[in-house]
Amino acid sequence: MAAKIKKGDKVIVLAGKDRGAEGEVVSVMPTEDRIVVRGVNLIKKHQKQTQKDQGGIISLEASIHVSNVALRDPSTGKPTRVGFKIEDGKKKRIAKASGEVIDG
Repeated sequence: MAAKIKKGDKVIVLAGKDRGAEGEVVSVMPTEDRIVVRGVNLIKKHQKQTQKDQGGIISLEASIHVSNVALRDPSTGKPTRVGFKIEDGKKKRIAKASGEVIDG
Protein backbone atom coordinates (compact mmCIF):
# COMPACT_ATOMS: atom_id res chain seq x y z
CA MET A 1 0.00 0.00 0.00
CA ALA A 2 1.30 3.45 -0.89
CA ALA A 3 1.89 5.99 1.87
CA LYS A 4 -1.08 8.34 1.86
CA ILE A 5 0.03 10.38 4.87
CA LYS A 6 3.67 11.37 5.21
CA LYS A 7 5.89 13.22 7.67
CA GLY A 8 5.31 16.97 7.45
CA ASP A 9 1.70 16.73 6.22
CA LYS A 10 -1.02 18.87 7.82
CA VAL A 11 -3.80 16.64 9.17
CA ILE A 12 -7.12 17.00 10.98
CA VAL A 13 -8.17 14.58 13.75
CA LEU A 14 -11.54 12.93 12.99
CA ALA A 15 -12.11 10.84 16.13
CA GLY A 16 -11.10 10.66 19.77
CA LYS A 17 -10.61 13.19 22.54
CA ASP A 18 -8.81 15.63 20.20
CA ARG A 19 -11.45 15.58 17.43
CA GLY A 20 -11.23 18.68 15.25
CA ALA A 21 -7.62 19.44 16.20
CA GLU A 22 -5.14 20.21 13.43
CA GLY A 23 -1.42 19.53 13.47
CA GLU A 24 1.66 18.49 11.56
CA VAL A 25 2.74 14.85 11.29
CA VAL A 26 5.96 14.40 13.28
CA SER A 27 6.57 10.71 12.58
CA VAL A 28 4.95 7.79 10.77
CA MET A 29 4.96 4.12 11.85
CA PRO A 30 3.73 2.26 8.74
CA THR A 31 4.02 -1.25 10.22
CA GLU A 32 1.66 -0.33 13.09
CA ASP A 33 -0.55 2.03 10.99
CA ARG A 34 0.07 4.82 13.52
CA ILE A 35 1.30 8.42 13.33
CA VAL A 36 2.42 11.09 15.81
CA VAL A 37 0.87 14.54 15.34
CA ARG A 38 2.35 17.68 16.95
CA GLY A 39 0.11 18.96 19.77
CA VAL A 40 -2.38 16.07 19.56
CA ASN A 41 -2.95 13.16 21.99
CA LEU A 42 -0.74 14.63 24.72
CA ILE A 43 0.13 12.35 27.64
CA LYS A 44 1.94 12.94 30.91
CA LYS A 45 5.00 10.81 31.59
CA HIS A 46 7.01 10.50 34.79
CA GLN A 47 10.66 10.86 33.79
CA LYS A 48 13.57 9.84 35.98
CA GLN A 49 16.41 12.34 36.22
CA THR A 50 19.46 11.63 34.06
CA GLN A 51 22.80 13.42 33.70
CA LYS A 52 21.53 15.61 30.87
CA ASP A 53 17.75 15.76 31.52
CA GLN A 54 15.83 16.98 34.56
CA GLY A 55 13.40 14.56 36.17
CA GLY A 56 9.70 15.19 36.72
CA ILE A 57 6.43 14.97 34.86
CA ILE A 58 6.81 15.77 31.17
CA SER A 59 4.16 16.12 28.47
CA LEU A 60 4.64 14.43 25.10
CA GLU A 61 2.65 13.32 22.07
CA ALA A 62 1.48 9.71 21.87
CA SER A 63 0.74 7.98 18.58
CA ILE A 64 -2.73 7.98 17.04
CA HIS A 65 -4.17 5.47 14.57
CA VAL A 66 -3.97 6.62 10.95
CA SER A 67 -7.68 5.93 10.41
CA ASN A 68 -8.54 8.65 12.95
CA VAL A 69 -6.95 11.44 10.90
CA ALA A 70 -7.55 12.92 7.45
CA LEU A 71 -5.29 15.03 5.31
CA ARG A 72 -6.07 18.76 5.23
CA ASP A 73 -7.10 19.97 1.76
CA PRO A 74 -4.57 22.61 0.61
CA SER A 75 -7.24 24.81 -1.01
CA THR A 76 -10.23 24.58 1.37
CA GLY A 77 -8.61 23.57 4.66
CA LYS A 78 -11.20 20.82 5.21
CA PRO A 79 -10.50 17.08 5.67
CA THR A 80 -10.09 15.13 2.44
CA ARG A 81 -9.23 11.67 1.22
CA VAL A 82 -6.07 11.04 -0.78
CA GLY A 83 -5.83 9.76 -4.33
CA PHE A 84 -2.97 9.22 -6.74
CA LYS A 85 -2.38 10.48 -10.26
CA ILE A 86 0.55 9.97 -12.59
CA GLU A 87 1.79 13.22 -14.18
CA ASP A 88 4.93 13.43 -16.32
CA GLY A 89 5.89 9.89 -15.31
CA LYS A 90 5.77 10.71 -11.59
CA LYS A 91 3.18 9.51 -9.09
CA LYS A 92 1.58 12.43 -7.25
CA ARG A 93 -0.85 12.58 -4.33
CA ILE A 94 -4.03 14.53 -4.98
CA ALA A 95 -6.86 15.69 -2.69
CA LYS A 96 -10.05 13.87 -3.64
CA ALA A 97 -12.27 16.82 -2.64
CA SER A 98 -10.63 19.50 -4.80
CA GLY A 99 -8.36 17.52 -7.12
CA GLU A 100 -5.41 19.70 -6.12
CA VAL A 101 -1.90 18.21 -5.93
CA ILE A 102 -0.55 17.80 -2.38
CA ASP A 103 3.00 18.98 -1.73
CA GLY A 104 5.46 16.50 -0.37
